[in-house]
Amino acid sequence: MQTATFPADAKRVLVIKHGAFGDVIQAEGALRDIRANHAYAHIAVLTAPAYRGLIARAPFIDEVIVDARAPRWRLDAMWRLRKMLRAGRFDMIYDLQNSSRTAFYFRWMLNGIRWSGTAKGCSHPHRAAQPKKIRTLDRLAGQLADAGLEIRHTLEPDISWLADDVSALLDKAGARKPYIVLVPGCSTRHPQKRWPHYDRLAAALIADGHEVVLAPGPDEMELAKTIPGIKLTDTHGLLSWYELAGVFKNAEFVVGNDTGPSHLASHIGTPGLALFGSYSPAERTGIARENFGVIEVEDLSALTVERVLAEVKRRLEAV
Repeated sequence: MQTATFPADAKRVLVIKHGAFGDVIQAEGALRDIRANHAYAHIAVLTAPAYRGLIARAPFIDEVIVDARAPRWRLDAMWRLRKMLRAGRFDMIYDLQNSSRTAFYFRWMLNGIRWSGTAKGCSHPHRAAQPKKIRTLDRLAGQLADAGLEIRHTLEPDISWLADDVSALLDKAGARKPYIVLVPGCSTRHPQKRWPHYDRLAAALIADGHEVVLAPGPDEMELAKTIPGIKLTDTHGLLSWYELAGVFKNAEFVVGNDTGPSHLASHIGTPGLALFGSYSPAERTGIARENFGVIEVEDLSALTVERVLAEVKRRLEAV
């Protein structure tokens, strides 16, 4: 049900999505719906520096604007950002970040412009009582519906366009299809998200005849040395997000923690499994899809290799 007048006359649209990586990935369908509803508008995305290249690849975005998110007490930086955004002559803004920072932008930088989000007093408010407690994809769909948009893609992000051709990379490493990718790491700020038994899972998969591949990030290089399997970094170095997407796209299966690369695999359509502890409800993250399952337990360190292996085998047989 549409609860606000759709801004059909908008000619210059700004979408705000700073991060983090998994959230940017999940916003892909929302960005496509914004494009579908504003077919002839100029659409720009305001994002963090780390995601400039990723969003620039999206075939339905015209411009990427980088926001370094300087401290708000840096009045010189705030004034420069305000001047830049006002120069964009935007006549509709979709705030998909909905943070205290973007509410500040609404009040002090972009006031008077039509705005979809949770900022108090905006023209197209998201009417959910507690939006942060809603599953990410449902929250995005609800916000856009409240702004009067027709929703077709938001609930089904598809980032297959992000993937590079990695045939040469895989050949150089000696990785043969079909292969299973393990994602044993996560942000160093959230060590509680790491399942500690990937070494034993890898050994069990290899014993069962599977090819196991790892593509560790800079924070997982030492950890990856303890896990059997082919390390793509040994022959290629660190992979870009686009190369990693290509590795996932060609994989038979992916097993990972609650981390950005696992979201990438899920929304690229690869079969897989994410392992969650009690720190954050898996259902709220939106990582679970028809192709991508979840094991959620109270104590992640107590999750047995046998249970994970059995679920991997069950899902592989169902593919």
